[in-house]
Amino acid sequence: MFVQEEKIFAGKILKIHICTMEGTEWLEEVTEDTTIEKLKEKCLKHYVHGSLEDPKTLTHHKLVHAATERILMETKTVSDENLKDKDVLLLIKKRPPPPPPKMADISAEEKKKQDNKAPDKEAILKATAGLSTRHTDRTVTQHNIRDFQTELRKILVSLIEVAQKLLALNPDAVELFKKANAMLDEDDEDRVDETALQQLTEMGFPESRAIKALRLNHMSVTQAMEWLIEHVDDPTVDTPLPGQDTPGAVGATAPPLVHSISASAFPRQDELTEIFKRIRRKREFRPDSRAVIALMEMGFDEKEVVDALRVNNNQQDAACEWLLGDRKPSPEDLDKGIDTNSPLFQAILENPVVQLGLTNPKTLLAFEDMLENPLNSTQWMNDPETGPVMLQISRIFQTLNRT
Repeated sequence: MFVQEEKIFAGKILKIHICTMEGTEWLEEVTEDTTIEKLKEKCLKHYVHGSLEDPKTLTHHKLVHAATERILMETKTVSDENLKDKDVLLLIKKRPPPPPPKMADISAEEKKKQDNKAPDKEAILKATAGLSTRHTDRTVTQHNIRDFQTELRKILVSLIEVAQKLLALNPDAVELFKKANAMLDEDDEDRVDETALQQLTEMGFPESRAIKALRLNHMSVTQAMEWLIEHVDDPTVDTPLPGQDTPGAVGATAPPLVHSISASAFPRQDELTEIFKRIRRKREFRPDSRAVIALMEMGFDEKEVVDALRVNNNQQDAACEWLLGDRKPSPEDLDKGIDTNSPLFQAILENPVVQLGLTNPKTLLAFEDMLENPLNSTQWMNDPETGPVMLQISRIFQTLNRT
């Protein structure tokens, strides 16, 4: 008996179920080493009942595995595509590619784009040249807001000097300092923004970690959350901050300092000035970490970025404008106070609420804190002791600025 050589070496014969979109069905017998292209050709010959006169017919169809919705690759074999006996394949005509746009259509589309294009500055100025000027109050309001932010720092610098002198003239100056120092210690170690803490604990962070994160990030919820996420696997994440595990340590160091002040031969004013310089050093400016990264990615040096954020109250956009502009006021200007003979400063000093507040050590601490951390202004505005003072300063400035 004569058997063809190709039959001897052929692979396993599979029966594949073929379906078309019109509902035609039949079985095709193929070997495992048959290519998908050959299988498709056999299917098309059966489908069109004869030879494939149009060569495009072959390229315009595809075989899809029904169970997995895979398009079979023509260069692969039945075995490569992992086809099994009685698998179902769909013979589908490919979608024709969209016709290329006509030149007339392209021109019309370009014209439409030009018509919808936003006008440039020159076109806007030309179109509005004949219009009368209106609503200029918006610019004035924005300018006044910016001026108050700038002037407030100068006002605080000068008020701090006045407050130090008033505290030095008080016969109980040392006791007042002890009270102020205790407030500072309480502020650094015990006071936590309850709202911020609640937000973090509701996110699932342990309370002790949330408190630590808030203290390290100056009560900023966003920065505290970032710190907690970054240090989630840190073995020291639950280690208390220095001094927090021994609350008495701060109280123990205070008496020697007060004793040395009392025994000093310097005048009280100089003593308290030196004391509050130390307090200010504890209130170091903390730039917004995200703003620092964003501005440094623009190519600015870290030092000038920190200076820009310090000058512009940690506002990233304003800091960017400062870096790109004339960089005024300079960081050195931040320590300059307001003209003490100016009507504004005199009006502030004559206000009874301000006068009373300047004798309160907490007001002095608030001024020091706002100098280095302007974002804490809201916190002090809401404080029952310092809030009324800040409100009067703002009102006096706005009143004089309008006149």
